[in-house]
Amino acid sequence: MRSSIGPGATLVIVGGGGFRVPLVYRALADGPFAGLVSDVVLLDASEGRARAIARVLQAMPLATGTPGPTVRVETDLARALPGADIVFAAVRSGGADGRVLDERVALEAGLLGQETVGAGGISYALRSIPDMLRLATAMRQLAPEAWLINFTNPAGMVTEAVSAVLGHRVIGICDSASGLVTRAARAVGLDLRDSLAGVDYVGLNHLGWLRRLDAGASAGQAHEQAHGQAHGQAHGHDGGSPSAAARDGDRLPALLADPLRLGSFEEGRLFGPDLLGTLGALPNEYLFYYYFHREALRAIRGADRTRGEILRDQQQGLYPRLAEAVDPFGAWEDARRERESGYLAEARTADEQRDEADLAGGGYERVALRVMRALLTDRPAELILNVRNGTTFPELPETAVVEVPAVVKASGAAPRPAAPLTAHQLGLMAAVKAVEQDTVRAAVHRDREAALRAFAGHPLVDSFHAATAVLAGYERAFPALAEFWAD
Repeated sequence: MRSSIGPGATLVIVGGGGFRVPLVYRALADGPFAGLVSDVVLLDASEGRARAIARVLQAMPLATGTPGPTVRVETDLARALPGADIVFAAVRSGGADGRVLDERVALEAGLLGQETVGAGGISYALRSIPDMLRLATAMRQLAPEAWLINFTNPAGMVTEAVSAVLGHRVIGICDSASGLVTRAARAVGLDLRDSLAGVDYVGLNHLGWLRRLDAGASAGQAHEQAHGQAHGQAHGHDGGSPSAAARDGDRLPALLADPLRLGSFEEGRLFGPDLLGTLGALPNEYLFYYYFHREALRAIRGADRTRGEILRDQQQGLYPRLAEAVDPFGAWEDARRERESGYLAEARTADEQRDEADLAGGGYERVALRVMRALLTDRPAELILNVRNGTTFPELPETAVVEVPAVVKASGAAPRPAAPLTAHQLGLMAAVKAVEQDTVRAAVHRDREAALRAFAGHPLVDSFHAATAVLAGYERAFPALAEFWAD
C-alpha cells in the first residue's frame, strides 16, 4: 500500500468496499484536504469487495510526489475502531439484492418502488437502523471520542436513530441539497465562496426546498429577508415580486421566472417553470416523486429493470474485474460514469442525458471532507447537513433530524437560524417526519404496529390496505424482518 503522507487523523470507512469510496480517498489524497488523514481503514463484511476497492486506491493517479494515506482492510469492528478519529459510514444493509426487493415489493403492491422514498425507504430503514445502532454502540465502547459522519441511507432516519446513542457526535450528510444550491448558483452566476449566509434551504433528507439565493446578504439580513418571504407565502402571497426581490439581492425569483436559465440545470428541467413559479422555490430533486408521483410510478413500472436491478447487474461483474484488472482505477472510473448517468433516469426523457458537470463527481465526498476538516481543525465550514432540529422549526420535535444549513466546528454541527416554514412546507415535512419517527420506533423497539403506521401514514402510500399488503410483502421477502418482530 501507499506510504503515509505523515501524521494525521485515522479514518475508518464502514462499508469500505462501497463503490464510492475512491471518491473520498481521491479527495483526501489531492487538493485542499491532502494531509488531513494519514491512515484509512476499509471495514467491510466482504473482505473481497474491500480488497478490490483497495486495489483501485493503490492504482489511483495522484499529483506527483503526493503519497496518499495508508490503507488497510478489516472485517471486524473490534479491530477497526480503536484509534479512530473519524468514522464514515456508507453501509448498504442487505446489499444490492436488498435494494431490488425494496423496489419490487413496493411495485407489486402498486406503490412507488424507490430506494429511499416511500415504502422502499421505510423497508430500507428497518434494516439500516439496527445495523447502524450496533456500530454506534461499538463506537461508544471502542472509540468514544470519534465522530460519526453518516451517509448510510435513509440518511435522515438513520442519523436520528443513531443520535440517541452518540448524541451530537453524529452528523448526517447528503449531496443532493448541496448539489441543488451549487447548480442554482451557477445558473445565476453567483460564487457563494463556501458561504451559506444568503442561502435559505429547509427540509428533511430527500425532501426540501431552496427558498432564497443571495451571495451578498449577511446571515442576519438573509434570515430577515427570507422570514419576510416565507411570511408572505404563508399568507397566500408569493413572497414578493421579482423586482422587490432583486432590490434585496435575492436571485431566486428571477431564476424561477426565466425558462432558459431553468433549462440549464437538472432541477430546473426536472420540475419546469410552471410548477416552480407556483411554488416560488426550487425543490430537492427527490420531490419529483411527490409532485409528479403518477409520472414517476408510470416510468418505473414501464422500465425493463429497476434502478436497483441495473446497479446490481453492473456490480456483479465489476468487483471481480477490479480484483483482476491491470488498471483497476480505469475500470472503476468507467463504471462510475455509467452508474451516474442513470441516476433519476425515470425523471428524464429517453434521449435526455445528464450534464457533464453532474457526471464529474465532486459531490458527496466534498461534503464529507469539509465536515471532517472542520471537526479535526476547528476551521468552520457551512454546509447543508442532517442535524438535530433544536429550536430551528418550533413545530417539529427538538430531537427530530432536519436537513438545513449548518455551521460545523470542532465542537460539532449547529443549524443556522431559519425563516418560518410555509404551510405547504410544514405540512409535507410534518407528515413525513411522523413517518420517519414511527419507522425509527419500529426499528429500535421491534414494534410492528409502528412500522404499519409508518407505511399507512406516508403521503405516497394511498391506502391502508396497500400499507398492510406491502408490509406483509416485505416480511415474505425478508424473513429476518418477520423474525425481528417476534424476538
